Amino acid sequence: MKARSVTAERSSAIPIFELILASAIWGFAFVAQRKGNESLHPLFFNALRFGIGSLFLLTLIQIKAPKARPKLKADLLLLGCILFIASALQQIGLLWTSAGSGGFITGLYVVFIPIIGIFKKQKLSKLIIASIFLAVPGLWLINSGASVDATFGNLLVLISAIFWAMHVQYIDTIVQRYPSLWVAFSQYAICAVINFIVWLAGMLLKFIEPVTVHSLAANVSQAAIPVLYSGICSVGIAYTLQLHAQKKVAPTPAGIILCMEAVFALLGGWLLLNEQITWYSIGGAALLFTAMIVSTVPSTKPELAESSQL
Repeated sequence: MKARSVTAERSSAIPIFELILASAIWGFAFVAQRKGNESLHPLFFNALRFGIGSLFLLTLIQIKAPKARPKLKADLLLLGCILFIASALQQIGLLWTSAGSGGFITGLYVVFIPIIGIFKKQKLSKLIIASIFLAVPGLWLINSGASVDATFGNLLVLISAIFWAMHVQYIDTIVQRYPSLWVAFSQYAICAVINFIVWLAGMLLKFIEPVTVHSLAANVSQAAIPVLYSGICSVGIAYTLQLHAQKKVAPTPAGIILCMEAVFALLGGWLLLNEQITWYSIGGAALLFTAMIVSTVPSTKPELAESSQL
């Protein structure tokens, strides 16, 4: 057992770069997810992309440690369940809300992360608090001043933001116990299986419109590129980068850096979908970039010395 500082002080250039790269992949994945949802139900789309991500990771694991065998642990099962709830609520909620509102509300996990951290006795430096106050209006501006109404879709996305915050915080705990690749594979596989079971049960119970095997195959073929990008890049690579980086970066700074996803989503929409960039968005991107820089400045005092197995 060894004391571990839960602060930006345990950040270094490599894990910060990993988080920025993950946020870039996720940002561009918004384009792929939107295209994929045009052909596939959100739950089935999630089942495919997390399934592909788990197979991608399993291949890497077999190359790195061919004799290793995964063992399902209760905490890994819980992590996969949290990931399922967060991703499913977000995807389904986006069916009833605008992209702007959904993006802003999802980004509020940057506020929920330190709130959850209070229960883990994590203390925040003044720089981290300042970066949160920069990130929230930045998220609002980058989504062109999104109007957040009291709709069912927004409620689902808000709940998903809470679970995304739980996901970041729980990763901080669990990633110190197991190798990053095993954690990644386990949560992807669990999330994929649950998404598929819920999607199938929804069709059997008539909550989801049934589809024939022929039409499903045609839809999967139509969404092949978005599914592959989301599965290999967004899930297989980006989530694994997050897991590895959070061995060194504390939950709240990590969440603030990952908010840069909104900036890359804006850039992806402009480059790939010819979407317009407004002055609102430019101002929001500037605030988010500033928040990221501020969050990575080492504080003079450690936030917390947390006992953890390294």
